[in-house]
Amino acid sequence: MTQRLCPVWMGYVLLNPLRRLIENPKKLFGELVRPGMLVIEAGCGMGYFTLALASMVGPSGRVVAVDIQEGMLSVLRKRAGKRGLSERIETRLATDDTLPLQDLSGRADLVVALHVVHEVTDPEQFLSELTRTLKPGEVFLLAEPRGHVKAEEFEESVRSLMVMGLQEEKRYKDLSSRISILKK
Repeated sequence: MTQRLCPVWMGYVLLNPLRRLIENPKKLFGELVRPGMLVIEAGCGMGYFTLALASMVGPSGRVVAVDIQEGMLSVLRKRAGKRGLSERIETRLATDDTLPLQDLSGRADLVVALHVVHEVTDPEQFLSELTRTLKPGEVFLLAEPRGHVKAEEFEESVRSLMVMGLQEEKRYKDLSSRISILKK
C-alpha cells in the first residue's frame, strides 16, 4: 500500500513540541474523543497524535495504532511506556497489501487518518479497510498536509469516503492541513 513513505528519521522531526502551536492534538480531537472509546489511528508514526488520543480515551479506552514501519512503532511503544500509556495503546504492523484490522470490523468509535492517505498506493482500498472498522453513527477524521496534497487529491479522498457510505459533517483548514470530519 505504500507509495512515498515518511522516513523513520523524519518521525523524530515530527515529534518536535513546537508542532503543538500548529497542530494541537487536544484541540483537533477535543469534541471527538470520549473516555472508553476504541480509536484506530492509521499511519501513526512515532505517536505524535497517538499519545494524546490514549490520554483522552482514559484507562477504559484503547487506541489501535497502525503503521507500515516497525521502526516507527518501536519508538511509539517506548514513548508510550515512558508516559504510562502502554496498556491503552496496541500497535499493529501493516503490510503493503492490507491493514491488520479484520478483527475490528464494526467496532471502532473513531478512525483517524492523519497525513497518511497520500503515502499509500491504493487510497481507495486503504480508506475502505478503515471505514469497515467504524460503528454506524461514528466518526472518521481525515487530514492531509496542505504542502504535500493538492486540494483536488483531498477532495478525491473525501468523495471516496462518501461513496463508501460516510457523510461529511464538517470541513476546515488549519495552518498545515485540510481536514474533513465524516460520519458513518
